[in-house]
Amino acid sequence: MKPSTQYTKSGRINIAYQVFGSGTIDLVYIPGWVSNIDWMWACPELVHFLYELGKICRVILFDKRGTGLSDRVVELSTLEERMDDLRAVMDAVGAEKAILFGHSEGGSVSALFAATYPNRTISLITFGVFAKRRYAPDYPWAPTDEQRQQVYDMIENSWGGGEMNLETLAPSKAKDPIFMDWLANYLRSGASPSAALVLTKTNTEVDIVDILGSIKVPTLMMQRTNDVDVKIEEGRFIAQRIAGARFVEFDGDDHLFWAGNTEEVLNEMKAFILNVKPRPNYERQLFTIMAGRILSSYKGDNELLQLINRLVVQYRGKVIRFNQDTFIASFQGPSKAVHCGIALIDTFESLDLKVCVGVHIKEMPVDQAHFISNETGSFVTSMLKQAGPSQILITQTVKHLLSGAGLNFAQHNTVFETTTANHLLLYSVTDQLNYQNEYTSQPTLARQNDSFLENILQCIESHMSNEKFGVDMLCKEVGISERQLQRKLKSITNKSPNQMISSVRLHKAKELILSNHEGIAEVAFQTGFASPSYFSKCFKREFGHSPSDLLS
Repeated sequence: MKPSTQYTKSGRINIAYQVFGSGTIDLVYIPGWVSNIDWMWACPELVHFLYELGKICRVILFDKRGTGLSDRVVELSTLEERMDDLRAVMDAVGAEKAILFGHSEGGSVSALFAATYPNRTISLITFGVFAKRRYAPDYPWAPTDEQRQQVYDMIENSWGGGEMNLETLAPSKAKDPIFMDWLANYLRSGASPSAALVLTKTNTEVDIVDILGSIKVPTLMMQRTNDVDVKIEEGRFIAQRIAGARFVEFDGDDHLFWAGNTEEVLNEMKAFILNVKPRPNYERQLFTIMAGRILSSYKGDNELLQLINRLVVQYRGKVIRFNQDTFIASFQGPSKAVHCGIALIDTFESLDLKVCVGVHIKEMPVDQAHFISNETGSFVTSMLKQAGPSQILITQTVKHLLSGAGLNFAQHNTVFETTTANHLLLYSVTDQLNYQNEYTSQPTLARQNDSFLENILQCIESHMSNEKFGVDMLCKEVGISERQLQRKLKSITNKSPNQMISSVRLHKAKELILSNHEGIAEVAFQTGFASPSYFSKCFKREFGHSPSDLLS
């Protein structure tokens, strides 16, 4: 029996999840690429696998933002935001700690979560995962740019169709028309063609190689020897870089764990889950460090510290050192740190002050969330010496984790790190837009939330019932020009401003209809549609069925 679908908020995004099972150990399944937790239950093979896990675990399923039953208002997200989604679901179901089971693309966020939040991770289990999705001399098994372009073309021209070569994901099921038809429907219900394309391009930029050594939790990695989608050498490469990881190769060529010799996979997982002995606490984890150097003379240390602290806290960070001209803060993700740096530079410039920022991610003792060692302090100081006024420099590791953040990067220089005795490549960072424009004299929502998209959603929601609210008003309230808004939203969500406004209205309408509090016409008016018939037309275009179908 399919479990009920519930929702929780990750920021302002609704994340769909389901919970089932009679076991006492929490296990979160992080699916690959796209998913639809309702459609999972239409595949007998997958249902059998999940039910077997449910005998020893409380299993938690969810669709990441932009896919499946979760909000589709965003189609592009960072690994950090996906970690936020995972954490939000765990909090919603009261899972203080959980086993993470990551499949394919879901392995990247699972690995990063385990390294960043080891004290919320019982253990890590993966199947058919990769560390990067772009060919490099030191990772020659990943697809070349030409091969990735072929995938982009197939998604754009025949999403979920025969030319997608879906048989390569499950060769043992290639001649099973029922299974292959389900798989095509599953993918199409998980994401639109444009969303699937954006997600695929985002995954091309992901690279978790540098953080693999920071994973300390018990780890089981599984893969089939002749997997076409992810080469077996990739699994071996990853396992060699995670201390104590157990790597199990199975015969076969299916990329999907619920096809082929599934009983062998289940037995391996059950044995690992029931016998693993996790540590009660971990003393080290990944932290993102942001350092800043104030380049202008000023008066009033307390006022400036309060300003810096307010911005850092807004981006969920913590100031841990401040003196006359430098400050250091810690964050639990690089995207928040970099966007905080952008906000700091903008704020300082509005006060006729100059600051430069450096961002690095590294494994450190947990207590360094409250203080910084001399070694770490010296490294970030050496980064700052290379930064000019109003410039943000980041290490290559940070850059690799910022795919989907809507940022531009330019190679800068190198810096020497004493702990690894390596020269680390640095990049300068700029936001894709300059927010200073003709509307800066207007009241804005800028910096009220920790992302540009959060501000946009907040603004639209505050004008939900105003049928005259449009792009002009949105631009004025968030403080950017229409051209900037077009470019920024396109890069983050693959939607135009008008599409975004309509999508937010329609998702709110769907929420109201499901609550059964109002009729369809009343919901249309409450969400800014003057015509119920036009509302129904837009609703069907967005969700594939009419509002009345939803009620029935």
